[in-house]
This record gives sequence, structure tokens and C-alpha cells, in this order.
Amino acid sequence: MRRKGSGRDENGLTPEDRRIWNRITGTVSTPRTRKAARVTPGAEAPAHLIAPIPDHPLSRAEKPPAKTSPARFARTEPTSEPRSPVRPAPSRLRPAPEDLEPRRKQRLSRERDPIEARIDLHGFGRFEAEDQLRAFLTGCQARGQRAVLVITGQGRLGGGIIRASFAEWMQSPALRGVVSGFTSAHRRHGGDGAFYVTLKRRG
Repeated sequence: MRRKGSGRDENGLTPEDRRIWNRITGTVSTPRTRKAARVTPGAEAPAHLIAPIPDHPLSRAEKPPAKTSPARFARTEPTSEPRSPVRPAPSRLRPAPEDLEPRRKQRLSRERDPIEARIDLHGFGRFEAEDQLRAFLTGCQARGQRAVLVITGQGRLGGGIIRASFAEWMQSPALRGVVSGFTSAHRRHGGDGAFYVTLKRRG
């Protein structure tokens, strides 16, 4: 128990202590508690109670570009009718040499039509004989000669390679502008081992 005396009160404070205490407590105010605001459904809340809502990130982002439909290309009609492809004119083919008429052959065999030159292909190989024959006939045409005799030989048992290739050479593109006709010769000129060859006029 606190002992009273010496001018102290029941709390053990002197009058001077009490005066100081009252002075201190007089300057301190007790904080008042605020009541929670009552919000009625459907009513607007006070402005000081509404917290600002931050902008959504998507609201600040750039809006995606609007989808554009692909451009429709108008079909343009041709202004003029399509041109048909121009075909090159067919080259004028020279006729292949033909067999001589019997009358022409007879005149040559009797030499009523002169045989103006002759060549003997004995001893040549196939390719060499072809080159020699081509040069011979081209030269005769250039000199204006119209009938010549080509001796091929019959070969063994009539199977000579030069004789067998002769018709093919006469009808080759290289000689179509040179040779007009050919036929086997008369016996006095070599028979089956030789040929009469007539030449075209040089154009």
C-alpha cells in the first residue's frame, strides 16, 4: 500500500506532480474511431472511397490492324483477239532424182546424147567414194555438163558396197539440187557396174 503523507495523494503524487500531469493530459486528445461507411446497393459510393482503377495494359497497346479483305482482281477482257501463231513457210523441197526415161537411156547408150565426163570409184572406201562422187557431180554441173557416167563396179558376187550405196547417195539432200535422174548403164559402158547420171541446169 502506498503511504499517504507529506502532501501526497492516494496515487503518491504531490500537488506539483498533479499539476504537471494535468497540464500534459490536457494537451492530448483521444483519437476518435471512424465508423465504417454504409454502402447501399445501387447507390453511388463516396468519391473518397473509390480507388482509381489503373488502365488495362491492353487499353494502352496498339490496336491490331483491321483485317483487310484481299483485293479482288478484276478480270480484264482482252482488247483484241489473240493472234494465231505464225507458222513458218514450209521450205521448198527439191524433188528427188528419178529413173531416166527409157528413151533418154537409149540415147545415152548409143551416145546420141554425149557422155561428157566419167569417174571410176574402184579402189575407194565407202566414205571416200561418196566424197569423190559428190565433188565430181558438183563440178560437172558448175561446168554446164548434163550427162556423165559413174563406174562403181559390181563387187564380188554383185554385192559391192559402193554400188549398193549409190542410190542412197543420189537421193541425199546434198545432191537433190544437182542430180535430175540416174539409171544403170548399158553393157558397153559397164552394165550393172556403172550408172548414167543426168544433171540439172545450174540455177
